[in-house]
This record gives sequence, structure tokens and C-alpha cells, in this order.
Amino acid sequence: MDHLRSLRYFLVVAEELHFGRAADRLGIAQPPLSQRVKRLEAELGAKLFDRGRRVTLTEAGEVLRAEARDLLSRWERMTTLVAKAERGEMDAMRAGVPPELPGRVLAAILTGFAEECPAVRLDLQELTTAEQARLLADRSLDAGLLHLPVDVVGLDLGPTVDTPLGVVLPRDSPLARRASLALADLAGEGLVHSPRAAAPGSYDALLRTCWDHGFRPATIRHARNPEFVLGLVLAGHGVAFEPNARKEPRVAWRPLDGEVLRARMAFAWPSTSPHPQAAKLAEIAAGVLRDDGVSRIVPEPRAARPWDVFYDRG
Repeated sequence: MDHLRSLRYFLVVAEELHFGRAADRLGIAQPPLSQRVKRLEAELGAKLFDRGRRVTLTEAGEVLRAEARDLLSRWERMTTLVAKAERGEMDAMRAGVPPELPGRVLAAILTGFAEECPAVRLDLQELTTAEQARLLADRSLDAGLLHLPVDVVGLDLGPTVDTPLGVVLPRDSPLARRASLALADLAGEGLVHSPRAAAPGSYDALLRTCWDHGFRPATIRHARNPEFVLGLVLAGHGVAFEPNARKEPRVAWRPLDGEVLRARMAFAWPSTSPHPQAAKLAEIAAGVLRDDGVSRIVPEPRAARPWDVFYDRG
């Protein structure tokens, strides 16, 4: 615990850039504070402050300030979680899911989790992948169902669910007469898709795959809500890519040759001091998502990596 105290003292000095004011804030005399900082510098083998007419942080000090804040924040979260677990108070888990998640899937996840973990209340929030990544990073979420890839570090992934995507187009479109389509068959069509800001990794990968297979959308219209996607498709503003789940009679869904577009999703949670039931939620959700009859699970849970693939390139 002495190292944690030294880091707390260091952070106060780094904020004040004055040993006297820092000592006053900490309620200790200045000489012991200076000695503790010097001991910390000796242990790290780096000079943390330039002590001239003005106290300033060195480059090493700047690095330590960022790392120390993160370390102390994680320590405080860990001690809080341990204390809650000891008192039997781990009664809620905050989790994010994408807004387009079908209601039947959402209900099945909630029901399955309630059966497996009846003492824990699951607080679900509708959030995009980008929003979830930010909230997971600052520990405002305990878990999140993400579209992969995600450019983040410090997260663990549960089982990844891999789902083939097909084309949604108006039922009176000439393309709807075919049993299946190649991406190149869509040349000249527009594309209706969620905004890039919602999930930058998957957005970029989808467009790369389309271009590589001969489909360069004439236009791209952005839509967040599934009903808005449907309206734009019906109005002739483009096609959309979805799993074979839509029951709307006015549109047709056709598979893509070679299943070149595949959506990948997984629950993620912080690697350090995770909620005790985060992995269980990921397991339950993967089972629900897999049960559509076409999806499969990529079996081994692992740490999230920036190069996790969302779409196969074919």
C-alpha cells in the first residue's frame, strides 16, 4: 500500500506544481513529502520533477501522471467491487446493446440471464459500438455487445458470434427475381447503412469488402433505426445488408454468393476488475444469437484486439 500512497502524493504535487501547497493539501510537512517523492524517483530510476525556480514535470513525470491516475482509479474500483461482493451487494450490472438488436433477442438475453443469475439486475442500455467502447473505457459500463472490430485495448471478449449477411431490396426490384446475388450484381445501387460514427471498424471493413467484390455504392444514406432503413430501401434509395431475419412483406432478402459479408459481434468487458457475471452474460448472449440457425460461434474467448475482423474479405 506504500506505493499507492506514494503515487497519490506524487499526483497532488503534479497538480499543484508546488511542494509547499501540495503538503498543505495532504496535511503533512513538506520535508517528508519531498523525501517520499525522491524515494519514488529512486525506485523508478527516473527524475519526475525539475526543481528550478518553478517546479515542472519531466517527460517521465508526465507519463507517470497518466499511468498513476489510471492505476489508482482501477484500484479504487477493485476495492469497491470486492467490498460489495463481500457484503452480497453485487446486485446490478450495466450493459450496452446496439439499438438494432431485435426485440426477441433482447428478451431472450434478459430471460436467460435472469434464470442464471437471479440475484443480479441487468440494466441494459441502447448504445452504439462507439458509445459502448467509450463507456467501457471509463468504467461507466460493465459489459457491452460490440460490432467487431473495435479499436480498443484493455477489454476481454466473450464468444464471438459470426453471422452471414444478405441483401435487403424492394420485392419489385429485378434483382429480387434471383435466388442469390453477388456483390458485383449491386453495381449502380445505393447503400443504406448505419453511420460510420456508430461503429467505425465495421463500417470501413464493409465498404472495403464491397469495393473488393465489385460494388461501389452510387450513394450512401445513413440510418440508425431499422424502420428508417426499411423506408429508405422501399423508397429506392439503396439496398441494405442484414441477417435473414426481416419479416417485412414489401422487401426481399437474398443471400450473397460465398457469404462474403459476415457480421461479428461479441460481449466485451474490462480486463481489470470485471463484474463477476460479465462472462456469464457473454455466454448467454452468444447462445441466444447463435440460435437463429445460421450463425456460428468462434469458440475461444480472448482479449479484444484492434485487428479483430468484422467482415470476411472472401
